[in-house]
Amino acid sequence: MTVPPPSFTAQLLNLFAAGLLLISFAMLSQRRTRSLIVLFGVQGAILVASTTLVAYSAGLRHLYFSAGLTLVLKVFLLPWILLRLVDRLEAQWDSEPMINIPTTMLIGVGLVIFAFGLAQPISALATTITRNTLGIALAIILLAFLMMITRRKAVTQVMGFLAMENGLFFAATSATYGMPMVVELGIALDVLVGVFILGIFFFQIREQFESLDLHHLEKLKEE
Repeated sequence: MTVPPPSFTAQLLNLFAAGLLLISFAMLSQRRTRSLIVLFGVQGAILVASTTLVAYSAGLRHLYFSAGLTLVLKVFLLPWILLRLVDRLEAQWDSEPMINIPTTMLIGVGLVIFAFGLAQPISALATTITRNTLGIALAIILLAFLMMITRRKAVTQVMGFLAMENGLFFAATSATYGMPMVVELGIALDVLVGVFILGIFFFQIREQFESLDLHHLEKLKEE
């Protein structure tokens, strides 16, 4: 039995998914905080493009709203807020990660292989046009989690959390054509409020320890 070639839309979606994965690796190896924020904005832009393409190909109007919300929040608003925080806190560079960059990248490759193996049975049962990108979506989530646990600075850990949320959104789009609109609005509001709260938290850490390195918090003990 001859397997039909993937459509142009499916190929373009796979290209967007590959771009998201490459940016995740770039974020994992990046030590300059401003460049990390720029990469997060680029990742959001690719996410907008892929969501818009899925909305057009599947005829799902609510995904257009999701793409617009992602554009405003993750491409413009959050990067602008984070860049201003970095300038105010003078946190241009991240400290040396807990694991060196080459070892981190090798662990990242292993996580990608694990994600593809984990997603393969689910992708085989899926009927959506985005079923082949589910493994990449899971890989993005795992790479973002790896970035969170291997960095010391609070800002870069927050970037890992935001990148993980991007991966979750892409996974939802890949598996079920997105989440209900009420859920998406709630998540967007939670992320925005969370970034504002964490911004205040950053200033408190900087004022107390004159550094954003979270290992200082380990020295706190109850009197």
